[in-house]
Amino acid sequence: MSSSSSSSHPSPSGRPEQIDPILRNALRYTVSPREYQLLHQYLLSRAPAVRKRTLPPRRYDAISKGTDDYNAAAVRASLRLAVVTFSGLKAWELVTTKLLARGTPKRPQRRLPIWKSPNVRLTSSVALILLFHRLLRRFFTRLRESLLTNEAKSFRRRNPRISRSLTSRIAPAIGSSLAGFFLAVYPGDQLRITMAIYVFTRALEFCYNYLEDQGYFKNKPSWVGSWMIMPVASGQLLHAFVFDRDCFPSAYGNFILGNSPEYIQKRPPHYPKNLAWPGTFDIVDSLAEISRSRWPPFTSPIMFPNSETLPRGLASISPITSPAHPAMQSLSCALLHPNDPSCVRTYVSYWIQVFPKVARFFTIIFTALSVTRYKAFLDSPIAAINKLAKSILRMSLFISGAIGTSWGSICLFQRILPRNFIPTQRWFLGGFLGGSWAFLERKNGRSNFLYSARMSIDSLWKVGVKKGWWRGVKNGDVLLFALSLATVNVLYEISPKSINSGVARKGLGVMRGEGWVDRAALPREKSKAQQEDED
Repeated sequence: MSSSSSSSHPSPSGRPEQIDPILRNALRYTVSPREYQLLHQYLLSRAPAVRKRTLPPRRYDAISKGTDDYNAAAVRASLRLAVVTFSGLKAWELVTTKLLARGTPKRPQRRLPIWKSPNVRLTSSVALILLFHRLLRRFFTRLRESLLTNEAKSFRRRNPRISRSLTSRIAPAIGSSLAGFFLAVYPGDQLRITMAIYVFTRALEFCYNYLEDQGYFKNKPSWVGSWMIMPVASGQLLHAFVFDRDCFPSAYGNFILGNSPEYIQKRPPHYPKNLAWPGTFDIVDSLAEISRSRWPPFTSPIMFPNSETLPRGLASISPITSPAHPAMQSLSCALLHPNDPSCVRTYVSYWIQVFPKVARFFTIIFTALSVTRYKAFLDSPIAAINKLAKSILRMSLFISGAIGTSWGSICLFQRILPRNFIPTQRWFLGGFLGGSWAFLERKNGRSNFLYSARMSIDSLWKVGVKKGWWRGVKNGDVLLFALSLATVNVLYEISPKSINSGVARKGLGVMRGEGWVDRAALPREKSKAQQEDED
């Protein structure tokens, strides 16, 4: 069909009626023919005044025919993603500023130009990534096809290396990943770093799945798995929490401190208001100073009232350690559990207090998440409830044990290790022991382990930059994002099953312009159809 036929349509009088090209392109890049038909059927046709001024579906379909709709579809998808993203960001901003922050004093904020707004720039970033991912994939696909034709033999002969690269099966996957550099449209803050680390860890996970499918880990022991990430991540995070809290995720720390009743001493209700009491982070900072001082012994002010019982720089913890039990031997024990000289009894008391609280929390969370699996409850309620109870119990034991063991290991190391032996590094060992409780959740906890790994990677990088272990690379998070996206695209091209998430596979299908499809499920459907035909 010629271009003139796409821009005009016979009018009732028999004369071709010209369509405004701006209107035609605006419609093509906004609504597809199928969507316009539904819109016209349920909305436009019900208003007489609007119906007279709009195109009928057949005419709109005729306008769209004969044109390359791939680019239009890519623009439509990116525009819709932009609308959804911006609406979600504004809704979240409204909730946080109007509802969650109610009653708190508001700081006056300078109004930014629209092109500098974080919401606008994030929206533009994700929309441009989707748009250029589709366009670049089509470009490299067509380029590969053209280079594989007989007419391109001379070019392939003159440029063998370039030809092998551009005609490779994974060339479109790598080429489309260049769209990941549009992440730089969004300003470089914590959200951008988090996005880059998330895609990076997912790429590593999918690489592991691919290697496992290829049989590289065929003879691994049954106890080897993703749970082994957790001890290392917990060790690094606990060490950063004590010594480099500015490089530690605050939400992670608040959860730990909120579930450490036996080890973090809160201000007693009867304590005089005019006297100072060390805050939560003051206690943590004091533990760091005790570590640097190589774990000094405890001198009880009750037994030696005229002696200087605290080292310099630790006077702030005097309200906790001064009335501590005289049988205490270590200053850290006097700070963590001043009322009970037994470390074992304190650990048991921790479990008695924390485990029910954590179990209630996960009961609410897991029960809410299980609503989507209501059919399993209807089919077999006893088995479903039993499975839910086991999940709650395992997760509660894992979290309670991880937090309690990390704190309790301080007392353990005081008993079995010399004072001068790894005085600060033992915090990593304590976190490592606490993270070993992940073994209980080894079959179903990969997502939680990877979440902790992402927090640890972010924290470790910041600690390294802070201490000069390595230098930051300008826009290094954008480069990491693009490389990780290329890895995911290549794996999805050569082995869709290695992407062990149906939502991720369908999302990659949308980014490639294939629609909301799962390529890993297509071969199974075809094989079933073939078996039915043979039967």
